[in-house]
Amino acid sequence: MQHTTLSKEQFSVLSAIEHAGRVQNSGDPIKLAQLSEEKFSEIANELATLGLMADGQITEAGYAALEPYRVKRAVFIAAGFGSRLVPITLNTPKPLVRVNGTRMIDTLLNAVVAAGIEEIYVVRGYLGEQFDQLLYKYPNIRFIENTLYNQANNISSAYLARDVLANAYVFEADLVLYNPSLIRRYQYTSNYLGVPVKESDDWVLVTDENGRVIKLGVGGTDCFHLYGVSYWTEADGTRLKEDLVKVFEQPDGKQLYWDQVPLDRYIDNYHVEVRSCTFDDIIEIDSFADLKKLDEAYR
Repeated sequence: MQHTTLSKEQFSVLSAIEHAGRVQNSGDPIKLAQLSEEKFSEIANELATLGLMADGQITEAGYAALEPYRVKRAVFIAAGFGSRLVPITLNTPKPLVRVNGTRMIDTLLNAVVAAGIEEIYVVRGYLGEQFDQLLYKYPNIRFIENTLYNQANNISSAYLARDVLANAYVFEADLVLYNPSLIRRYQYTSNYLGVPVKESDDWVLVTDENGRVIKLGVGGTDCFHLYGVSYWTEADGTRLKEDLVKVFEQPDGKQLYWDQVPLDRYIDNYHVEVRSCTFDDIIEIDSFADLKKLDEAYR
């Protein structure tokens, strides 16, 4: 069967309908597609004309058109010490710290499993054996051992996982995800999650008029607050494998964050966009003080 090449809007409507139909309580497809009701209806009519939808449902041809955009795997960066969460992390890796009874990494893993992504990698280092407990709930996990975590920044984890970054989500494993619908079975382009903000003193992304990321930095105006959830297409993931090796071998390479490779050192090699979300969708716990605010068990 010949596949139809989808426009970004056509993809947004099809993937939103697919996700809403498969994942219970995932929300309204129109909101998932981030389109107006009028635009959603217009695109749905286009898809029906193309034979990709019928009676509001995705046809066999529609699923075939989505297939080239399927996410194949998920990679979790989980090797670090988590010094800002001391004393909790003295005995527990940060991704395994419980927030209101649930391990941080579980909020991400549950969303990955719900999206039907079966190939899952966890890059572990500090107190790595503790991650074995995840296998009881997520038996598909394969571990990548990072023995360099104490000598290098998180670029070492991406470097060691470089062979599995194509068609892959990459997660910082110490995030708490409140909106699992952000993790879907299909993705159109390489992207990062980001919250649009007027001003920020945190890590931010700046995009051009076409939505392509043109700058990664600390602080900015009219930009996106960066969250460590990204997706890499087959082409970009393959390039990333090569560029990680180049940067890792540079004199300062081991001290970089891995995101600086595609978003700074070799930014012209990639077409990365931002998937917009809100501060209610996801949270990064930066300190023990933040943890105590969220969970009274630590007070």
